[in-house]
Amino acid sequence: MVGIISQPDTLGKLRILSTDAQYDLACACGSGKDEHRKRNGRGGWIYPVTLPNGGKSTLFKTLLSNVCSNDCSYCPLHEGKDIRRCSLRPDETARAFLDYYNRGEVFGLFLSSGVMGSVDTAMEKLLATVRILRKRYQYRGYVHLKVIPGACEAAIEEAVSLSSAVSINIETPGENWLGNVSAKKDFLHDIVAPMKLISKLTGKGQKYHKVKQTTQFVVGAAGESDAEIVKYTGALYERLNLNRVYFSSYQRNHTQSDADTKAGQAETDESLVREHRLYQVDFLLRKYGFSASDIICGSDGNLSLTADPKQVWADAHPEYFPVNVNRATKQQLLKVPGLGPVTVKRILKRRAQSQLYDAEDIGKNTALLEKASGYIAF
Repeated sequence: MVGIISQPDTLGKLRILSTDAQYDLACACGSGKDEHRKRNGRGGWIYPVTLPNGGKSTLFKTLLSNVCSNDCSYCPLHEGKDIRRCSLRPDETARAFLDYYNRGEVFGLFLSSGVMGSVDTAMEKLLATVRILRKRYQYRGYVHLKVIPGACEAAIEEAVSLSSAVSINIETPGENWLGNVSAKKDFLHDIVAPMKLISKLTGKGQKYHKVKQTTQFVVGAAGESDAEIVKYTGALYERLNLNRVYFSSYQRNHTQSDADTKAGQAETDESLVREHRLYQVDFLLRKYGFSASDIICGSDGNLSLTADPKQVWADAHPEYFPVNVNRATKQQLLKVPGLGPVTVKRILKRRAQSQLYDAEDIGKNTALLEKASGYIAF
């Protein structure tokens, strides 16, 4: 098959739109060297993704259009920005993706779009792209489709029926904060209601129970605190059964004087640490059995920038330690600084065979295990 991607016009648009798609993180994020997005020489960004069997592959990610009628102040693509605008047709996008897919370069597609005129128009073009893939080309692989805030129920249900995963960005922890970044969006109607509908459609025992739902906070754009984000994150997992919450640090534009450049860099560095702390909290909620109420923030409502949230919890609860590795439950062991799910699994397996007497019985003397030694007893 000769893909349209080889035509200069399509290639040029793809370069612009795949670059603009980088601002949405709700599909892949990690700290390892093999977990970062990479640029393909033909104009596309490809993103890492964990496969159902635990292996790794990559997603092809692009916008259908960077034309947008929304007013989100944090977004580089909002209607007031003077940028080069362009759009891909649904059939053009489908064939461009298949060109990558048929060469074995990508595992699946992540597709989003700006709001081209109206939400209904933009959603129809997104859905048309996936319809073409599923019906015309009989593509049965992975598709992550972004649901645009304010989409109607029929469009949302069709998106769920066509996709492997869907997401709608929550952006801020509550309607008051959303009002600080957008005058057009209604938090409860445009964002929360669609998320609840997706959760209902993909719930246990439902027809689309295999479809995953994710979302993303834009951290710092509205002036919210970490405590508020953590509270909402916990609720999203507990009440709506989301599969993953992502956090995107907001960086403001600065003028280019030396003083402003240094100030801007300092702010960027701090905001990225803040983003990292929120990801650590997210991992505690998803993998370590912590609840949102366990997470400790400072008097300003924010997480510590100098200590990870698990260490902060441990320092605030000296009565909890030491934890006896031969008798503690899995959840008790996961509260120990330095012990992660892999190490705890190893402890449980080895102590079922014989009593553990010292750290060497757990595993190699790593820095994390050395850290844990101050909190455990045998």
